[in-house]
Amino acid sequence: MEDMAFVYDSRNNLQMRGLVVLLISKAAGPSKAADDTLQHDMVSGIYASQRNLAEITELIHTAFLVHRGIVNITELKSCDGPLKDMQFGNKMAILSGDFLLANACTGLAQLQNTKVVELVSSAIGDLVQGIYYENSYLPEKNAFTDDIGITNWMEHIFLSHGALLAKGCQAAMELAKHDTEVQSMAFQYGKHMSLSYKLNSDLQPFLNGKHSGTSFGLNCAPVVLHQEFVGREAWMEEVKQAHLKGNLIDLAKLQEAIKAGKGVTAAIDLCRYHGNKALENLQCFPPSKARSALENIVYAVTRFP
Repeated sequence: MEDMAFVYDSRNNLQMRGLVVLLISKAAGPSKAADDTLQHDMVSGIYASQRNLAEITELIHTAFLVHRGIVNITELKSCDGPLKDMQFGNKMAILSGDFLLANACTGLAQLQNTKVVELVSSAIGDLVQGIYYENSYLPEKNAFTDDIGITNWMEHIFLSHGALLAKGCQAAMELAKHDTEVQSMAFQYGKHMSLSYKLNSDLQPFLNGKHSGTSFGLNCAPVVLHQEFVGREAWMEEVKQAHLKGNLIDLAKLQEAIKAGKGVTAAIDLCRYHGNKALENLQCFPPSKARSALENIVYAVTRFP
């Protein structure tokens, strides 16, 4: 339950990525190819460079969260507040996010490992591309009813939510000089754990409990899967029936239609599938408290009432 409280909170973005990088570093331990000089740099089974990488991973994630706070000035209404305040807030979001990214890049260079620099840099590029895809699905006109398909959804979600953690885990193995097979296992764990975490988050509004009845995005996993099951034409009819005055949507009505279909069950199955794939990739590491913690993180987001 402690793992669940740390990993999942619908209102807060918790610092999970750095923790996972540290845990997988400790679970893997030193490699046979590691130099004796590296052993002196290890504290509690984790190299100093791996600790720095965990901080860098969290810095990059935080920087992008700050940048996502930028407001589109052209869409503001008078009830949203003074324009000058919004403009000032945008400037602060840009500068703060850039400052965090600059610090992350400086720390990345200090690791003095070109492969790690390449991995983390590509993750930053993936984040940018993933956020671009997310923004292209924002509810402008009827864009929110785009039939993106679950395959495309998974690809886009990996870019925006999984690439940083997956490549961070792989980079941690590279810093400890583990072979490509171990690096691949670490990457796959980060990828599948991130996807199961995102699927769990998307499912919360559709599950019976304290999150039931809350708002949800019309491009979240249960909705995308629901569209695939009922077909484009039937989905458009459901959206039409849920339309209110002023181009608004009755989300509660649409939510009931989705819960009555197969999309929610399919999303739960998909969440468990990726959770199981994440657990499979941990088997290359010896049993330890760190590996158990990584397993418990997966269990926390793949257990449903």
